[in-house]
Amino acid sequence: MGISQGVLCKQSVECAFRRHFDSSPTWVVRAPGRVNLIGEHTDYNDGFVLPMAIDRAVWIALRPRVDRRLIVHSLDCDARTNLTLDELRRGDHDWTEYVKGVAWVLQERGDVLRGWEGIVVGDVPVGAGLSSSAAFELALARAFAAVSDLPWDAATMALLGQRAENEWVGVRCGIMDQMISAAGRAGHALLIDCRTLHTEAVPFPSETTVVVLDTATRRGLVDSAYNQRRGQCEATARAFGVPALRDVSVERFAEESVRLDEETRRRAWHVITEIERTLQAAEAMREGNASEVGRLMNASHDSLRDDFAVSSRELDVMVECGRAHPACFGIRMTGAGFGGCAVALIRRELAGSFTSQVAASYRSATGIEPVVYVCSATEGASLV
Repeated sequence: MGISQGVLCKQSVECAFRRHFDSSPTWVVRAPGRVNLIGEHTDYNDGFVLPMAIDRAVWIALRPRVDRRLIVHSLDCDARTNLTLDELRRGDHDWTEYVKGVAWVLQERGDVLRGWEGIVVGDVPVGAGLSSSAAFELALARAFAAVSDLPWDAATMALLGQRAENEWVGVRCGIMDQMISAAGRAGHALLIDCRTLHTEAVPFPSETTVVVLDTATRRGLVDSAYNQRRGQCEATARAFGVPALRDVSVERFAEESVRLDEETRRRAWHVITEIERTLQAAEAMREGNASEVGRLMNASHDSLRDDFAVSSRELDVMVECGRAHPACFGIRMTGAGFGGCAVALIRRELAGSFTSQVAASYRSATGIEPVVYVCSATEGASLV
């Protein structure tokens, strides 16, 4: 057996800490990225999502300081920030804004923070729809909790991470990414009620594994498109007199949606049916019914492509390549859309054949070299 990616990252960040700070770190923390099996664009509609924390993560090795300075070196960016907790100011939109944002939101809550110095490294692909930013936020929250002796509650820290992203970084994300990074369970997906933040660990069917298929394309239009679709969903909820689309049943929408324009109707129809598919998929997973989970994943992609209109040519090609392989129960785009990754539920014993053949088919169809890897479901943000 080879050394796992997680062990390599831990060794890398500890070695870099010793090189930069001439001592061993006091703590090492990690927070995972995620892949969402089903439930896309439902989180900001108070719906349900079914993600898993993956074995790609952000790692921080750190030690406390006696003052209130933060000295953080990013191995990925080969850059260092040196700032004080007493004067947090917004700057250019780069990785340091996440450091400042998490510190700001904890202090806004009334926490007394202690300074620290550390090294950060991650192997969550940036811009691929696997929530590298949420992983960074939760790793930072774990670091601050360790050095400042703060109690750790996964849901509370997820909400604080979301607030940092919304109010400091300026991205109107829902709660899913931070919640799964904070509360993931090894060997399970997590059914999250995005209204109550109630979670339920859902086991995978025994013969299955999950594969992430990175199209090697990135999401150039996602910010404006995301905000537009979120606005359409919120406007539709107001038109139906409810707090969120989660509160509109499939039956009621079918009866009353005639008053909506066609584009808005299709956007809302995706969300309302996707919430239903997510609950059905969780039930199918509890029953060990991989075929039904796959059918629902396929239906989710078709809806995201045709009704919500957030897929891309490369994502559609990847999905077609995956569906053509006999190992595949189901495959769909994952993340906000317009590029990034697809996720497939496959028969575990055929994983090698699936990854090699689908990568070759995608390369032949697009001329792009993809990155395809089998994922394991891991624990959420933790001290290691």
